[in-house]
Amino acid sequence: MNLLLLEPGELAPDGAARLTGRRARHVREVLRCEPGDRIAAGVVGGPVGEAEVVSASAGELVLRAELDRPPPPPSPVALLLALPRPKILRKVLQAVAAMGVKRLVLLGSYRVEKAYWSSPLLAPEALRAELLLGLEQGKDTALPALTLERFFKPFVEDRLDVLLPGARLLADPRADGPLERHAAPAGGVAIAVGPEGGWTPYEAAELERRGFAPFSLGPRPLRVDQAVPFIVGQAEGWLRRAGRPPEPAAPPLRAPGP
Repeated sequence: MNLLLLEPGELAPDGAARLTGRRARHVREVLRCEPGDRIAAGVVGGPVGEAEVVSASAGELVLRAELDRPPPPPSPVALLLALPRPKILRKVLQAVAAMGVKRLVLLGSYRVEKAYWSSPLLAPEALRAELLLGLEQGKDTALPALTLERFFKPFVEDRLDVLLPGARLLADPRADGPLERHAAPAGGVAIAVGPEGGWTPYEAAELERRGFAPFSLGPRPLRVDQAVPFIVGQAEGWLRRAGRPPEPAAPPLRAPGP
């Protein structure tokens, strides 16, 4: 935990907060904080700063927070990701939030197992919990806007342009060139990442038809949880080298959830 995240309802007008459970235990047992110690803190959807430990007992942690700075700027990358298996999805959600990605669409694909859509991890509260862990790691407070789209064709035909406007890229092992073969856009970019078996030829063709320019990550096959951080870092460096401002890929439309 690099940032103690508080919910807005936990923070009193004078900055005081009383916590129990996982976060309180972490501050006491892992950070080994005592009264008078100060730790990095923030409020979900709001500013960051520091919190002073007022008291730390076995049952309750009492803090007083001074939050006076904005969170880090958002990533200019948005992600369209074929839904991975739940074990991998946990890692991906945390990585996405830690890296500052603010728009994530989880999409159905022919190679996505139907059983994945029944996972308890896709419940709104479970998704939010994993994203919060990522925000703690990345010292951020702004939750990504997360959308679940089970069916590929209706999404690309009806909702793609609303959720992911602007420049688009397609990570495809069959592509014949790296990211640098494309000209960097003026703003952010949306990147489509397929399942570990790859997009089907039909799906790849449909995405290309809608402006997703294909590029290769290189000769080494990567799992989705490895590919996502690699892609985001590579794309951010590509945009920086082109002198593009760090604008977010798209403004959030709604809070995380299905």
